[in-house]
Amino acid sequence: MVDVMTRKRRGGGRAGAAARRGVSVIEQMPWRLPVNIDRPTEPLDEEGIQAIHEGAMRILEEIGVVFLNEEALEIFREAGCRVEGNLVRMDRDFVMEMVGKAPRDFTITPRNPDRQITIGGKYLLFGNVSSPPNYWDMEIGRKVPGTREQCANLLKLTQYFNCIHFAGGYPVEPVDIHASVRHLDVLYDKLTLTDKVMHAYSLGKERVEDVMEMVRIAGGLSHEEFEATPRMYTNINSTSPLKHDHPMIDGCLRLARRGQAIVVTPFTLAGAMAPVTMAGAVAQSLAEALCAIALFQYVRPGIPCVIGTFTSNVDMKTGAPAFGTPEYMRSTQMTGQMARFYGLPMRSSGVCAANVPDGQAMWETSNSLWAAVQSQSNMVYHAAGWLEGGLIASPEKFIMDCEILQQIQRYMEPEVTATGPDEIALDAIRAVGNEGHFFGIQHTQDRYTTAFYQPFLSDWKNYEGWEAAGGIWTAERAHHKFKEIIGSFEAPPLDEGIREELADFVARRKVEGGAPTDF
Repeated sequence: MVDVMTRKRRGGGRAGAAARRGVSVIEQMPWRLPVNIDRPTEPLDEEGIQAIHEGAMRILEEIGVVFLNEEALEIFREAGCRVEGNLVRMDRDFVMEMVGKAPRDFTITPRNPDRQITIGGKYLLFGNVSSPPNYWDMEIGRKVPGTREQCANLLKLTQYFNCIHFAGGYPVEPVDIHASVRHLDVLYDKLTLTDKVMHAYSLGKERVEDVMEMVRIAGGLSHEEFEATPRMYTNINSTSPLKHDHPMIDGCLRLARRGQAIVVTPFTLAGAMAPVTMAGAVAQSLAEALCAIALFQYVRPGIPCVIGTFTSNVDMKTGAPAFGTPEYMRSTQMTGQMARFYGLPMRSSGVCAANVPDGQAMWETSNSLWAAVQSQSNMVYHAAGWLEGGLIASPEKFIMDCEILQQIQRYMEPEVTATGPDEIALDAIRAVGNEGHFFGIQHTQDRYTTAFYQPFLSDWKNYEGWEAAGGIWTAERAHHKFKEIIGSFEAPPLDEGIREELADFVARRKVEGGAPTDF
């Protein structure tokens, strides 16, 4: 074993072999943390904000939330909350005092410090698709259960694209690995194939503890260094309506005590798991999130917490979840207002209900992503690769989504709206006058390579040019890009001693049985 305190610190890595040779499959935008320069869309007036806040507080005070976790119930008793069985009611003064302890912004530092991210403020960060059990690509042509190889390929896309800032959960669930050791193999892949911020599923003591240890090892950190600042995060969902389960709360408590970040995201579908009205669904979602955040702040004041929204609606004809709808957009914007009211960073999602990477997939995802922008979200989950309401991950959709993400990033760059003399360009306008064109003048020549966003996937040729080039539709172009990226990918550098220690840890934990399962 290599002594953790004497390891050599590693440097930042690149996307792959092609990048190292100075050649890239695509000309993508550089790594940066986008800043949202737009004013947020705020559909609620002050009276509306107060009405939704009052609704959330009355839910917590009068109706209560079930916590299926004995440790959490004991903590709430200690804090003076009313606990009857597993039902907890809490006064608004307690909730607001605790929530007020959470930081408005914080950093998470992965094994490559150059990939550190800041969550909060006006930062707008994107993560990969997380947790679908199934996979679809154009070569297979049908929905299939996820595998480790498919999961690894999506992780390679996560590393490759600079517009992806953090790695969510498994980009597809590798069901060919037994559930007891799945987290060990996937985290090994994640930590060796990527150098971006890591996630842990809060699904039992063993999984959470294993992931924290693997992230610590990969960063070459002592236990003290790991706990001194956030190095990873978890995301949990409440069990709507008004319930938190045992393993997710347990995992968050473990992470909180070791200084790691927590995202609480109720999954409230209006008309099914929440009221059919968007104000009622948002109020319920806020109550479910705030009570958990209050718990974590009581346990460790100042622990980084993010309030998440996954409030959408169901198709009232079938009961199926719908995403990217007008109601989804408005609920996201409303929750953004409320997150700012509570002083909390916010998480939203880039989601759709489409089954394949077609037009429906892209307009629903675009609606979801622009709602994230308008709400001033800080973390956007599932921003690339999501299909079928989260049941399918697709590499083609991943690449198509990254085109949108890059366009949003470009849209936010201050130079696009700069208004200095060079940008107003009176001399250029005077030179062209009432005739001629701007193509050939020096003002254009000096800027033509950087003036506008250049797509890597969109095809701007006219129909005849497109047809002459093979008439390739967007998803097929994305499939070709996927194959090229995977074919040229090389993992970012990792100290061999650290790699060996990670492998040894995985092997030992497998011998010990990994995490208990029900089967």
